[in-house]
Amino acid sequence: IARGAPPGMAWIEGRTFRMGSDHHYPEEAPAHRVSVDGFWIDATPGTNAQFAAFVEATGHVTFAEIAPNADDYPGALPEMLVPASVVFVPPPQRVDLRDHYQWWQFLAGADWRHPQGPHSSIESKDDHPVVHVAARDAEAYAAWVGKALPSEAEWELAARGGLDDTEYAWGDELAPNGLHRANTWQGEFPWQNLAQDGYIGTSPVGTYPANAFGLADMIGNVWEWTADWYRARHPADAQKACCIPENPRGGPMDASFDPAQPQLRIPPRVMKGGSHLGA
Repeated sequence: IARGAPPGMAWIEGRTFRMGSDHHYPEEAPAHRVSVDGFWIDATPGTNAQFAAFVEATGHVTFAEIAPNADDYPGALPEMLVPASVVFVPPPQRVDLRDHYQWWQFLAGADWRHPQGPHSSIESKDDHPVVHVAARDAEAYAAWVGKALPSEAEWELAARGGLDDTEYAWGDELAPNGLHRANTWQGEFPWQNLAQDGYIGTSPVGTYPANAFGLADMIGNVWEWTADWYRARHPADAQKACCIPENPRGGPMDASFDPAQPQLRIPPRVMKGGSHLGA
């Protein structure tokens, strides 16, 4: 980190790198070159303690703490029009992996203070990453601390830690020398959690080794918001050096709008990294 750096942040030098992947999720393809200017980025995900300070200072109410407007969700069951969020609840046995409702449950009263539902709490978890925050909550917090969410390209450049075309942010082996480098799922998803990395759920930020840029939890622990709007595929790689996109942004806000389901018109943002629930 450069002399005089903002506390808790790392400076990422601008460069051209290969973004995306041709071997994983289809929306990551095709891999393509982009150029990104230098930027500062927080060294860890935002924590419960940091978010609590924001809420105390501003009175911010998160999306999960607000009852949905019935006009925005025509046909919704009345019992679902309450403050709530979706919570991972492992089933007791193997299930059809094509049906994510087998492990995601809509729970009234689940929010950042009550991550597993109304009877849970974040007591003794000040240094865990805050969860159940919508993109607008993350943006409000970032603005309060005088920052902004990174673009997808900025986030991915930072996560790679200077490495290109490796499977993970530290190389090509998930657990080199048998040591876990991130908080991810071990066992048969979603019912068997072996917790070989020491954690069933989230872990304190910075528990695992930082990448070469000094950034923690760029893989595992929790998904992270970016400023970009989601689109189903990346643009093709530029064939000429003169045409490499500079500081690219995600697709238009309404790229995923389905006219047949206007009630679902919630523009999706790009989430990056991964969670303790998967890769």
